[in-house]
Amino acid sequence: MEGRLFTFLGAIGGHGQEWIILSHFVLVIGIIFLISRAATRKLQLVPSGSQNVMETFVGGIVAMGADTMGEKNARTYMPLIGSLALVIFVSNMIGVIPGFEAPTSNINFTLSLALIVFVYYNYLGIKKNGFVNYFKHFMGPMPALAPLMFPIEIISHLSRIVSLSFRLFGSIRGDDMFLMVLLMLVPWLLPLPGFFLLTAFGFLQAFIFSILTYVYIAGSIMMEHEEH
Repeated sequence: MEGRLFTFLGAIGGHGQEWIILSHFVLVIGIIFLISRAATRKLQLVPSGSQNVMETFVGGIVAMGADTMGEKNARTYMPLIGSLALVIFVSNMIGVIPGFEAPTSNINFTLSLALIVFVYYNYLGIKKNGFVNYFKHFMGPMPALAPLMFPIEIISHLSRIVSLSFRLFGSIRGDDMFLMVLLMLVPWLLPLPGFFLLTAFGFLQAFIFSILTYVYIAGSIMMEHEEH
């Protein structure tokens, strides 16, 4: 098991890293599908139950982005950011349950999410502003500063991949280690306060990833507002 915690899915297919992450990711997608199906099966004008939960979630995602890029743009990019938030949150919560492992505790998984955000917001920036104007913005307000500003901006944008992926990975991996120590030292019902703390951290990391994605997209499509 290579020092890993016992997992139910690992008992089925082995505790190799690839199988653990892939199987738990499939489980996460299955849970999200079931939640979405339950929320949209019988839509009502006055929502209740799972529909109310999902509408609250969607409203929260839109409100999160409205302060950054306006409500219209926030609704436009809500499907991507809402999907990322759901995947990250459910993944984090899976890791809180003993016998399961969070896909977000693997750097390859969080790096993939960060690359999706990086490629997408740069694509939007180029599509919205044009290839030349988008990268011209990297050169700063004064032509004389361009040789200095351009490499700094490139490094700054590349560092966002590291920031997004390692922040999420480090937090969830640390939570897993905390959970392992907690279960070894104080089993049964005593670790319950720790579980509540881990749940709060899982929600916080999903929120941070989502709001940063909104900020990066806003910076790429609203360059003229940033200049003013």
